[in-house]
Amino acid sequence: MPKDTPALHNNNTNNQRGGFFNRLWQAFLTTVGTERFFQIFSPWVKYLASIAAVLLAAGLIWGLGFAPADYLQGNSYRIIFIHVPAASLAMSIYFAMSVLGVIFLVWKIKTANLVAQAIAPIGFVCCVLSLLTGSIWGKPTWGTYWVWDARLTSMLILAFLYAGVIALFVAFEHSNNRGKAAAILSIVGAVNLPIIKYSVEWWNTLHQGATFSITNAPKMDASMWVPLLIMLLGAYFLVAALAIYRTNSLILLREANKAWVQRLLLRADGE
Repeated sequence: MPKDTPALHNNNTNNQRGGFFNRLWQAFLTTVGTERFFQIFSPWVKYLASIAAVLLAAGLIWGLGFAPADYLQGNSYRIIFIHVPAASLAMSIYFAMSVLGVIFLVWKIKTANLVAQAIAPIGFVCCVLSLLTGSIWGKPTWGTYWVWDARLTSMLILAFLYAGVIALFVAFEHSNNRGKAAAILSIVGAVNLPIIKYSVEWWNTLHQGATFSITNAPKMDASMWVPLLIMLLGAYFLVAALAIYRTNSLILLREANKAWVQRLLLRADGE
């Protein structure tokens, strides 16, 4: 029996790989339909919210009640337990919106658009909260509530981008182009994210550098950065719960006349 040539062997290998990735993609597509998304992720909300509540309570009690005062800033530094998670989430949520925008525009996955619409107001609130807490922190640290440095200005731009995306979702609510304009703005606006991230390194700014770094040890004592890390984790769990809850609410509103929603409502009434 003749042996396969190397070229034939490579083609067979490529076909197997292609078949595997195609099956993986098809399996993924079965989970992103609105009905499947609702069924799969609805039970997650209560668990994510419970974990978030425990982590946030522990982080706040530890950070505000037991963490030592900073040797330079005193107790005013404690606002970082709100400010840092809010700033981190503001950037992460916008990045997620830009990725979801690409998925929606390229693969026409409607659920991606609904998730982006659900998380946009959450990201806006986080961005505004970051700006407010940063201003409160800036008064005792810099002597003023606001300075037009690179980090603060780019974060303010991010807040306007969020407002623009939310406005586009509302403006095209009943249009065939619903979500497209918001997706485009989310993608274009993502160029602001590296500016926010590296502004303290690229320009002379009053804003301090990153509290956490992958390559460097934390700049604070463990009694300070551990509760901050707990707060970060709790905030991300909370946003995940809110994102799923809001997305499912949008799905029910958009597909109220679908048979599967009617069956769901009948089961709820029966209980």
